[in-house]
Amino acid sequence: MILQFKLAGGVYMTQRRHQRVPVNLIGRYMLQSREEHPCETVNISPGGMLLIAPVKAQIGERVIVYLDSIGRFAGTAVRQESTGFAMSMNLPPAKRDKLADHLTWLANRDSIGLPEARKHERFAPLMQRSMLRLPNGTEHMVKIKDISILAVGIETDVLPALESPIVIGKTPAKVVRHFDGGFAAEFTQPFAVGMIDELTRL
Repeated sequence: MILQFKLAGGVYMTQRRHQRVPVNLIGRYMLQSREEHPCETVNISPGGMLLIAPVKAQIGERVIVYLDSIGRFAGTAVRQESTGFAMSMNLPPAKRDKLADHLTWLANRDSIGLPEARKHERFAPLMQRSMLRLPNGTEHMVKIKDISILAVGIETDVLPALESPIVIGKTPAKVVRHFDGGFAAEFTQPFAVGMIDELTRL
């Protein structure tokens, strides 16, 4: 939750009540227009989250987010970022406590070595080269930065437009965001849990 305090001159100061946990989860979000888009979390707390999103919600807009392995959350956009937006959530106590427990697990899963830690983990594949085919039919050799059951990070100078359909190797996907040196794409058909590891070749 983000608390706002009005200062002299109409300036607002914000204070975050909950500590946010850096965690990357793939999901989707729905705006008030009912448009749905893919997203990825940057950090989450029981009171809010920061999302990488191709279409930014307007401040004050109602947003519903569906995150893989965690579930559905409703909130309000409170800040826009260059790559997405932040939203606040006012969860019921039981759901807030459950999310806090899950975030604690996510923050500590690597150190405690739980097998589930690899459920939606990103892997840097040993065979990193793959062929990228763009909508116009042109092909480019690219480097796979990382891969999960839902998405892939691609290092390349070629930057297809957001939402562009592509094929990486033999796997159809859609471009969901750009980053310095490449872009991320969401698979049209996610892989089954356990089907992705360091030996995967797209």
